[in-house]
Amino acid sequence: MNDWTAFGRVDADGTVYVKTAEGDRVVGSWQAGTPEEGLAHFARRFADLVTEVELVEARLKSGAADASHSLTSVKRLRQQLDEAHVVGDIEGLGNRLDRLTTLAEEKAGEARAARETARTEAVARKTALVEEAEKIAAESTGWKSAGDRLKEILDEWKTIRGVDKKTDGELWKRFATARDGFTRRRGAHFATLDGQRKQAQTAKEDLVTEAEGLADSTEWSATANRLKELMAEWKAAPRAAKEAEQRLWERFRAAQDAFFTRRSEVFSARDAEYKGNLDKKQAILAEVEALDVDADPRGAQNKLRDAQAAWHDAGRVPRESAASLDRRWRAAEERIRVAMDSAWRKTTPQDNPLLQQMREQVAEAEQRLERAKAAGDAKRVKEAEQALNSKKQFLALAEQAS
Repeated sequence: MNDWTAFGRVDADGTVYVKTAEGDRVVGSWQAGTPEEGLAHFARRFADLVTEVELVEARLKSGAADASHSLTSVKRLRQQLDEAHVVGDIEGLGNRLDRLTTLAEEKAGEARAARETARTEAVARKTALVEEAEKIAAESTGWKSAGDRLKEILDEWKTIRGVDKKTDGELWKRFATARDGFTRRRGAHFATLDGQRKQAQTAKEDLVTEAEGLADSTEWSATANRLKELMAEWKAAPRAAKEAEQRLWERFRAAQDAFFTRRSEVFSARDAEYKGNLDKKQAILAEVEALDVDADPRGAQNKLRDAQAAWHDAGRVPRESAASLDRRWRAAEERIRVAMDSAWRKTTPQDNPLLQQMREQVAEAEQRLERAKAAGDAKRVKEAEQALNSKKQFLALAEQAS
């Protein structure tokens, strides 16, 4: 390319021309040296222009430059080439710039398409985030998790680029509205919850007060039932604030524990007493069951009377032992009664102690009548006669039964 005369010339007066397809075009004037030096000077300018084109081309093909910016540079160079004060292959460089224009336009189109795709995807992502935020604002009652999710949505929102300002503003307005709506709804919920917790605290304070009032009761059954009812009411009541709930529960539980501990102590002492009573009654019953009623039924009956008094004085026994113990006692009593009835039937009327006692009562009544007559007291005589007649009638009936 040292033969610049192929692309330009210098005439006798120093005018420099570049050769083009349309003919020679004046690019300057050279008076400082030989024509060859003049052509070399303008050729160096052309080389600088080529270098600039090569740089634009390299950046465009490597993707390092923005295609639209490269297209602008290429068009600028192409436009300047027609008036450039250079000597060189103007037509070749023009064709090269035309090819670069086509390439830059293609890459700019691809870049626009990519940006549009990215914008569409970014809009879709932000729209999805907005719709999720709106759903949370309208429906969610998991306040902690929902609030955390809205923060995550905001953080993700900030990472999304490529949405045009108008669309981004509209989407942001929807998101901000949803977030504010959720905040208001959450605030209203907790305000209502605070009111409910205050009511619950008041109700549970009443339960605690009643439970504490029952802690010293000795009405074991009724109080135990009432405390169970209070526990059911406690479980059914809403929860108070955390600290108040814990404090009230500790008081409520302490009152219950105090009552049931005392009841347990009393019942334990009573059980021990009942166990001792059981031992006594079993010993008394063993003696009664060991009586030889056939040999001495009357003696057995007398011992039974003594045993009955001791049995009564022994007191109550454990509930699980009472029924079987009572059955054995009734059986022992029945055994002695049957023996006495049998002995009674074997006794002659003369030996019958009941008849003998009734005869003695008749004799005493006769003596009272004689004394009344001797005293001349008509009223006493009448009363003595009535008593004597009554005793004689009972004696007669007894003698007939014998």
